[in-house]
Amino acid sequence: MRVVVTCPEEEAGALAGLLADPRARLGVGIAALLATAGAVRHDRVGPWETSAFQAVNGLPDALYRPAWVVMQAGAFGAVPAAAATAWLAGDGELAARLLAGGTGAWALSKLVKRVVRRPRPVAMLPGTRGRGRDATGLGYLSGHAAVAVALGAAALPRLGPLGRRLTLSAIPLVGLTRVYVGAHFPLDIAGGVALGLAVDAATALVTRSPGAAAGARRASRAAPAANRWPAGR
Repeated sequence: MRVVVTCPEEEAGALAGLLADPRARLGVGIAALLATAGAVRHDRVGPWETSAFQAVNGLPDALYRPAWVVMQAGAFGAVPAAAATAWLAGDGELAARLLAGGTGAWALSKLVKRVVRRPRPVAMLPGTRGRGRDATGLGYLSGHAAVAVALGAAALPRLGPLGRRLTLSAIPLVGLTRVYVGAHFPLDIAGGVALGLAVDAATALVTRSPGAAAGARRASRAAPAANRWPAGR
């Protein structure tokens, strides 16, 4: 009998290989977006979401300045800044993808807000601590999270090890800072992450070359097989 053994590192590698295909990322992003949008309510907040929100929103005020700096990675201004950086580095293809994906994530976040129409935390949860300029408009979903994910997902394959570590650290921190300042609930952040992932995947499908598409398909098929070995018979 042939037994196949996997370990967490190999499972992560297989997942990374699967998500290298933008079609898979698009499917995951859309599914997560629909799931989070269906879970939110306009008139109440669930107990787990309340607890998670209060744990982050209740952190000390002294963290506001560094949190504000991190938060700018998801602001709309980060889109032209990232695109310009890629352009100056000589990567016009990445610059176009950053500009299209970041702008698309920002614009679609506004559209989703109008469809779902979830209020901000201050209107739903007494005791919410607002920091900085008052967030206006609707809550679900987080445009900052969507922009940060769209930019980060596009840039990751072109970055070195240090750049990847910094990017993978900054993306979740952007979402946490939006909860910290009282602008969003956790499900708002999750919805933004899903939208950003889907928008970047769609942008990649539109802009990538046929050769790159074939390579991504081969990588997604090969990753699971490369991460298995026989442990015994």
